[in-house]
Amino acid sequence: MTPHLRASARASLHERWTPDSIPGQSGRRAVVTGANSGIGYVTARELARRGAHVVLACRSRERGQDALERLRTEVPNAHAELRLLDLADLKSVRRFAEDWSHDRLDLLVNNAGIAMVPFSRTTDGFESQFGVNHLGTFALTGLLMPHLLTAPDPRVVTVSSEGQRFARFDVTNLNAERSYRAMFAYLQSKRANLYFATELQRRAHNAGLRLRSMAVAPGLTRSNVLTGGANSTRGRAYATLMRLLLRSAFRPTPEGAKTSLYAATVPDLPGGSYVVPDGPFQLRGEPVLRSRERAIQDPTTAHRLWSLSEQLTGVLYPLPTKPVTGIARCR
Repeated sequence: MTPHLRASARASLHERWTPDSIPGQSGRRAVVTGANSGIGYVTARELARRGAHVVLACRSRERGQDALERLRTEVPNAHAELRLLDLADLKSVRRFAEDWSHDRLDLLVNNAGIAMVPFSRTTDGFESQFGVNHLGTFALTGLLMPHLLTAPDPRVVTVSSEGQRFARFDVTNLNAERSYRAMFAYLQSKRANLYFATELQRRAHNAGLRLRSMAVAPGLTRSNVLTGGANSTRGRAYATLMRLLLRSAFRPTPEGAKTSLYAATVPDLPGGSYVVPDGPFQLRGEPVLRSRERAIQDPTTAHRLWSLSEQLTGVLYPLPTKPVTGIARCR
């Protein structure tokens, strides 16, 4: 990135950034996974508000349709559609990519995920958090890559978590081969998201592509990720505790969507950026860039995870396989 662009990026970070800061998105086609609720819904809505054609990629037709109708009510002139996608089923992921009917894809926001759920396996036999949060995301991005590469300025945004900093990343137990602890598995999967996003940027840069890959952490945000899905079966005491925690310690959903929207829309943002809240422990605050993360500085583990992900999903990217040392950034 040129000195002028670096200065521009730094200046923009010192200004208060809100969704009103998003430039016009007319002509952009975007996919937001898990867009039926929470951060995903707000991300899709604000992109649509600025003129993007947004595809809500949702697992449930009913919840997805409800979200689509709500979005069209809140943004009457929205260009939006619903398409079914279940990241826990690689056949569904492949079907979503095969059924893509637009001429290109400008933006993919890998938002969907699950958190700290009881042990279970995906349709393909993967531990559910590793399978949904990382492998499903890896497969979807790779299968949509031909459409992304036809766009003039393609961008991929992958939602990690501030909690990834505390993960003990064990490549020999990513799929619960030896043991399972819900929190441990969740943090590993979120670290995997950051490894994936930075390694994708290295490979895109190595191939001389304009593709930009970003990662974000939303901070503590109210959503149904801790109460919906598999977590809805944990019982009344768990549900009550989570509701109290969400109200008291977590910030409103639109605040959590800021980092995703920032990474998806700021024009000068360099590829390889990791966007996090600027407050203590990345839990709340305005979007800022952070580069001092173990996953960003560890291309060896990122390359190993990439190779394992190709093997497990059967999805090969049309990019060079030789990694570049460090994190390559490009405009």
